[in-house]
Amino acid sequence: MTYDTIRLEARGDVAWLVLNRPERLNAMNQTMLGEINAALDAVEADDRLRAVVVTGAGSAFSSGFDLKEQMEKRPQGIGQWRGLLRKDFDTVMRFWHFPKPTIAAVNGHCLAGAFELALACDMTIAADTAVFGEPELKFGAGIVVMLLPWIAGPKLAKEIIMTGADRITAEKAERIGIVNRIVPADALERTALTLARHVAAVDPTLMRQTKHALNRTFAIMGMGEALEAALDIDLHIEGEGCPDKIQFMEIARREGLKAALAWRDARFPAEEGGT
Repeated sequence: MTYDTIRLEARGDVAWLVLNRPERLNAMNQTMLGEINAALDAVEADDRLRAVVVTGAGSAFSSGFDLKEQMEKRPQGIGQWRGLLRKDFDTVMRFWHFPKPTIAAVNGHCLAGAFELALACDMTIAADTAVFGEPELKFGAGIVVMLLPWIAGPKLAKEIIMTGADRITAEKAERIGIVNRIVPADALERTALTLARHVAAVDPTLMRQTKHALNRTFAIMGMGEALEAALDIDLHIEGEGCPDKIQFMEIARREGLKAALAWRDARFPAEEGGT
């Protein structure tokens, strides 16, 4: 199968999935989301493939869900947003529920929806140049997949999300438990592939059952219901339209996305405290 926005290749028993829109910092548009799901369908059906690594082409992992596409298509109202957010949510959570182990190899920026995708993977390896964040509240958007409090705990999750922190270094990400390990940028691919081959060597039925048991712990604690409730809140945020988001998009349409980002950042004092 050929793809327009991703690459998928088999490296022995490891599926190597590349987000491939480097000219847009691998922003995840609707086409890419559909192709990610198609690729995961293919990997799930292929018994020769026992693990998945997801990474980004070029200088970034991904800037998140595609704001330019939103700017051009202008979805309005809960009815139009419902299907879009459902697809965003379900695509990210496929990595959490996927029956084979999933590993995010993060190079460069990993923001917003892409940050959530990396959190949804079983393990995350970061280049020492990686930068993480959840900037959505800065421009009036909500959080699609509220995984962060389950991974980092409530205090850190509230600080990151409520401040719209988008300059979290790889070192801090490792310290707060959202990254398993940091490696030099030129070792990222090799390290992720070695780790993937290690978990791929485990009996696939045993691996699937063990991952299910690990995820079941979070399910018993109510994670699934909490994520769905947060998604419903985000649906109302987007469907009703926050004034900040409306103004951000108006500036983006009139002057370009860079101008809108400059307007967003100018509204806040410089970040302190290492986030």
